[in-house]
This record gives sequence, C-alpha cells and structure tokens, in this order.
Amino acid sequence: MIKEAHNAYNNKDYKKALKIYTKLANDGDADAQTSLAYMYQLGLSVEVDHLKAYTLYEKAVAQKQPYALYNMALLYHGGLGGVKQDPIKAHELFLESAIAGVPEAQYQVALQFERGISCLQNYSEAAFWYEEAAKRGHMEAFNNLGVLYKEGMGVEQNHQRAFVCFSRACEKDLAVACYNLGQLYDQGLGVQRDSEKALEHCRKAAYLGHEKAKQLIKKLQEDGKIVF
Repeated sequence: MIKEAHNAYNNKDYKKALKIYTKLANDGDADAQTSLAYMYQLGLSVEVDHLKAYTLYEKAVAQKQPYALYNMALLYHGGLGGVKQDPIKAHELFLESAIAGVPEAQYQVALQFERGISCLQNYSEAAFWYEEAAKRGHMEAFNNLGVLYKEGMGVEQNHQRAFVCFSRACEKDLAVACYNLGQLYDQGLGVQRDSEKALEHCRKAAYLGHEKAKQLIKKLQEDGKIVF
C-alpha cells in the first residue's frame, strides 16, 4: 500500500495519498508517518497543522526513519513549524539521517563540520560526508569536496581530484562549480592552463548567474588572454 500512496503523491493525487498514508500511519508505518507529516507541514489536501506534523515526525523518528530524522532536523535547525530552534539537536538529527544514507543530510552535516556550526570544526569529517553525498549524486557536495581537495583542507591537496569534482558538478549546471573549474584552467591547477577553456566555463557560470565569474572574464580580458 505504501507504494500506491507514493505513486498517488507523485501524481499529485494528494487526496488519495492522504487517505492511504493516514491508514498506514495509524498502523505504525514509519514511512507513512513521515510522508503524512510532510503533507500536514505543507498543507497538501489538508489544512496546515504544524503540531500534527511534528507529532508524526516524532513517531517516525522514534523508529529511526531516515527522512523523518532529516525533516525533524530542519525544524530544529530553522526553528520552523512552532519548534524552538535548537542547533545542537538539529546537528544530532542531521548526523543520524546522514548515517542512514540521506544525501541532503550528509551534505548538511558536511557543511556543519566544515564551518564549525553546532559542532567542532573538522575538515576531515566534512570531506568524508561530502564524499558520501557526492557518491549519491549530490552536486553541491561534489563542488565543496572539490574545494577541499583544491585547498588541501581535511584531505591531501590534489588538484586532479578537484578537477574531477568540479567537472562533474559543472556538467549538471552548478554555477559555482563551473566558476571553480574555470579558475583551475586559468591557473593551470590539475589541468594544463587553457584560457579559452577558462573563458568557456566562466561564461557558463555567468550565464547560470554566478557574479564572480563575470569578474574573472574581465580579468582574462584585461590580462590580454582573451579578445572579444
């Protein structure tokens, strides 16, 4: 039945999804409790009810449902849905969700370890979790892991690996990764220096909305490396 509910939800038949999720949630199904909580949180085919959402997430969290852990972490992280902001609790929940294999949670935990948010700063831990998220296709994690390899923070400096990370994310149109890739070509780090390729990737980054890419293009022009 849970698959039927998920299919209904994905097809935007929220009324049907709500009915099935409710039945399964009442029977103690943690996946259904998580999905039903999300529907109450967003008000999908039901009135927004943050208390109901929290209560359902709480039940699913007790069963260690990975996405319930992540969504509850978001509530504590932002002080959302009537929940009192608690960064430490949020970090603990993000970490549990990350261990359970949720890519976005792995990315959030990596960010926290990199920046020392709600935990001791630890670049090695950040690199580990960025890599875990990247393995699961998280493009921002690929980019941030590339930065750590470029700078040698938490990992041995390796410009070739940085190049691979930036390239993978740029292929998926992540603006900052295209900009970082352009910098590698401009500086000849991990790849042969190539002003034309630097320009190509910075133009793509600029087109995708990255302001610093525009500055690098201007620098290339002023240095006489490119002519418009």
